[in-house]
Amino acid sequence: MIKTITKLGLASALIATISVNAQAADKVYKWKLATTWGKTLSPLIDSPIKMAKLVEKMSNGRFLIRVDSSNKHKAPLGILDMVKGGQYDMGHSGSYYWKGKDIDTLPFTTMPFGMTAAEQYAWFYYGGGLELMQKAYSKHKVLSFPGGNTGVQMGGWFKKEINTPDDLQGLKMRIAGLAGEIMADLGVAVTNMAPGELYTSLERGTLDALEWVGPGMDIKMGFHKVAPFYYTGWHEPASEMQFLVNKRKYNKLPKDLQEILLVAMRVSAYDMYIQNYDMSATAWKKIKTDYPDIKIKTFPKVVMDEMKKSNEKIRLEVSKKSDLLKEILDSQDSYLKKAREWTKMSDYLYLKDNLK
Repeated sequence: MIKTITKLGLASALIATISVNAQAADKVYKWKLATTWGKTLSPLIDSPIKMAKLVEKMSNGRFLIRVDSSNKHKAPLGILDMVKGGQYDMGHSGSYYWKGKDIDTLPFTTMPFGMTAAEQYAWFYYGGGLELMQKAYSKHKVLSFPGGNTGVQMGGWFKKEINTPDDLQGLKMRIAGLAGEIMADLGVAVTNMAPGELYTSLERGTLDALEWVGPGMDIKMGFHKVAPFYYTGWHEPASEMQFLVNKRKYNKLPKDLQEILLVAMRVSAYDMYIQNYDMSATAWKKIKTDYPDIKIKTFPKVVMDEMKKSNEKIRLEVSKKSDLLKEILDSQDSYLKKAREWTKMSDYLYLKDNLK
């Protein structure tokens, strides 16, 4: 009799377990993601959209993520706060947009005169960068992952030519991150604003100059119609966007959906990098024929020397603000020292010997 009861109990427990598992497998998880980007701002907006589609497909419809552009939520630079506060389950933006709120997150987008995209991706996934990023964001109860890279960004659009450091004095410029601190140190009146405000501000004289991304995205914004001097880059050699994930919501996901989310973010991030590269290569080819009035410039050595000097001073200053920030910057510097030797031996010498 006892054996029969035991068998019945085990059978009931097994049926209950199967039922619970079946219910879990049938449950549909619905999330919302907020982006900094407008709904037409390709490829930045494409990265989270593609990620959401991959998640839906790989989960057989069990995990659905709605992507809201800044046109909908109206808070393009408030992504961290919205994910942290639970208004959104995920976000897609750039860490350096909230350097005033948390300086520790600054280096995860890019640093002036820093790593290239290949070097930085290697640091994230094989050099301890991803672990440091989780450490920095843990105080916000948020997880963060690479969300797509723009590669080397152009130095910006200027209404006047820059020949000496004196030409920067009093210039009103939109430029983000540590580069903004550098420009401010050189006498520039620096501001940051949402992408949708940039062209109008430049046209109306609220700005004298701005940097955005590169030709693939910039030409569509029309900046060349107002500011014809287009300078090559120095300040954002590997601008990585970030996926932000509310940690509490992530921990509630089944393990398989957690893994699907991680894979989808990684795939869509790299896809944004190569998509943007193609867009810029295509746009660059057209500049000479379709936009002959654009004047391509490189900052003179005397200006670059001042930028580098300011960069060293400001990096030293900000590294004293936080032990964690110093740990992150030291990690980046150490990895760059190792990786750059191979970059010079491979990419640099190849290009040097084969450019025509």
